[in-house]
Amino acid sequence: MTSLIGFLTLISALTSTSSALSCTECTSTSTTCSGFSRDCPPGTLCGSTYTKVLTGVLGTELLVRGCIPLSECNFNGTMSMKEVHTGVGISCCSIDKCTPPFPTFPTKSPNPNGVICPSCISDKSTRCYTSDTIQCTGDEKMCVLQKTEITGLASAAMRGCATKSYCDLGSQSYNTGGSSIKKVTYTCTSGGISAHKVILTPAIVCLLLLKLFL
Repeated sequence: MTSLIGFLTLISALTSTSSALSCTECTSTSTTCSGFSRDCPPGTLCGSTYTKVLTGVLGTELLVRGCIPLSECNFNGTMSMKEVHTGVGISCCSIDKCTPPFPTFPTKSPNPNGVICPSCISDKSTRCYTSDTIQCTGDEKMCVLQKTEITGLASAAMRGCATKSYCDLGSQSYNTGGSSIKKVTYTCTSGGISAHKVILTPAIVCLLLLKLFL
């Protein structure tokens, strides 16, 4: 069913008018946001990226709307560190200035899966070395290291457990209040297999925006 929905979404996008799709751009720390529209490049749809960070019993959320690559639509994934859990969902629609359905992400399972990963957060540099570990649960079967650099503003790094979908997410960029978030480089490992990519995950964006702008 999911693949059928994705196929129909792609067909809808490819058979739309030849003019650029116009999408609303905005960022909010709630479940709704509004802003100005912009013309999107080919191969993208109007999308919403919703990130929720849980620290103990406290939750913080970030909603970003804008142009999303087709390959990233209908994405969801989770990442966990000690006492911090992050969920990310992306949804899309293919009509000018449309409002995508609210993104969802998987419910975290409490059941251990046998994977143990290093766990740390650095909000001042891209170095994050630790002897602390976390027992991974549910579908979070990858160990992930994420390094974020915001030119002239900040850098950060995180280690923890993640779903494979989290590691497969492609590169993104956002503009927030005139500040460009440049890139995040991550390494995911599972059973000695590693993958290196350049990525801007909404989870890192959320943590950094919370630090910088709230």
